[in-house]
Amino acid sequence: MTEPIELSLIDWSRAQFALTAIYHWLFVPLTLGLAVIMGVMETLYYKSGDVFWKRTARFWMKLFGINFAIGVATGLILEFEFGTNWSNYSWFVGDIFGAPLAIEGILAFFMEATFIAVMFFGWNKVSRGFHLASTWLTGLGATISAWWILVANAWMQYPVGMEFNPDTVRNEMVDFWAVATSPVAVNKFFHTVISSWVLGAAFVVGVSAWYLWKRREKRFALESMKIAACVGLAATVLTAWTGDKSGYHVAQHQPMKLAAMEALYEGQKGASLVAIGILNRTESGEINPEKPLVAGIEIPNMLSVLAYRDKDSYVPGINNLLQGGYALPDGSIALSAQEKMERGKRAIAALGAYRQAKADKDMQRAELELATLKENMPYFGYGYIHEPQDLVPNVTLNFYAFRVMVGLGVYLILFFAGILFLVYRKRLADLRWVQWGAMLTVPLAYLASQAGWVVAECGRQPWAIQDLLPVNAAISSLETSSVQTTFFIFLVLFTVLLIAEIRIMIKAIAAGPEKDVESV
Repeated sequence: MTEPIELSLIDWSRAQFALTAIYHWLFVPLTLGLAVIMGVMETLYYKSGDVFWKRTARFWMKLFGINFAIGVATGLILEFEFGTNWSNYSWFVGDIFGAPLAIEGILAFFMEATFIAVMFFGWNKVSRGFHLASTWLTGLGATISAWWILVANAWMQYPVGMEFNPDTVRNEMVDFWAVATSPVAVNKFFHTVISSWVLGAAFVVGVSAWYLWKRREKRFALESMKIAACVGLAATVLTAWTGDKSGYHVAQHQPMKLAAMEALYEGQKGASLVAIGILNRTESGEINPEKPLVAGIEIPNMLSVLAYRDKDSYVPGINNLLQGGYALPDGSIALSAQEKMERGKRAIAALGAYRQAKADKDMQRAELELATLKENMPYFGYGYIHEPQDLVPNVTLNFYAFRVMVGLGVYLILFFAGILFLVYRKRLADLRWVQWGAMLTVPLAYLASQAGWVVAECGRQPWAIQDLLPVNAAISSLETSSVQTTFFIFLVLFTVLLIAEIRIMIKAIAAGPEKDVESV
């Protein structure tokens, strides 16, 4: 009988942050998705004057407001955790990471707060045009908020625009626009926001299907489904396109994440992409690196095309990334993990020696140590890695989460196309099994959204900041019991908030759109 595994401070801190992020991401995509759909509906009211569209827009705005309020609460806690649980991270890169979050709070959040008041309470008090502008500006504020948060997250995946200051032991921003407009940040923004439109569209279709199931509000349900399915179909196609670009960026900047996503242990030229697969485990429970898959369906050459836009290009596997020795695209030879760790330790030692030389006022020695530090700084984070195998993220989790995300993405494209076809053929109101399927699609859309973030964040491990700072060096000095306690407090708090939101949502949906709405 094996001994139970004792979770460390790092494990509990990661678990707490993951818990908060997962709960927060239940609310954010619905906010972004509903903002677009209700904006389209109010635009139709503005253009036509038909009170039906005002009634429809107001109903979805009510659900937007319920969801928005809970999302704000979880988001604030998430930002505070950087200071409480990850203080070394905040010290080391706070000058860079904090800038986009500050802009998000000052600009985007106040923009949302201002116009959301007009959107909810300005009906019949301001002109239709001003109210319409407020609705779209509320959605724009939420989207700008997402931009700055995703810029911060993208920087963790691809750190640019900074220089390390050995005197303060901090990374300092030297190029704000390199951080704000890096290709990884731009693509992550579009991929994340557009995928949120997919979830919002699936939610509207699912709720509308419930009304058809109950044989209520037929016109409201069908018109809502038509708009949501149009938004959803366009968004799923665009999400697939930006997802392809995400895969390319991962291959360029996070090759270990790509290898884990594909359970690729040995590099290949003309590498295939696993469409569907089952991992092959040994008796000890480990994945068999010689034959990672029991069975699977592969698309020939597709991984090489995804990674390097060349069907014959070489894609390194997990073993190659650890052992090094293969040719990189620029013609240089990849270092092994052990070599990177040694150079990282040299950088750390040089930093300590430099600071001591400065304290001793030995400027000549300080210059020599500074030169050594700069030479080895690209591998600084590797100096905190204990074993090469620590550089391998959880292959099982990433492999299956990636396939859940992509598989459900393909399903959602077909789903929205089918809904549109049936709506325009005027058959949807009579197909009970399709209505039931539309309601079941709502949790599937949430699952796809969460799976995408699992790949993005768990695939980056063990790095808090890719190649720069591992999680074991980013952690705060806390008692493990303190983090355990707050973990369970947050678990209870967030679960209560989620249950409360669901109950309020269900009550609002059961009540249906307002009956007496005046046209103004």
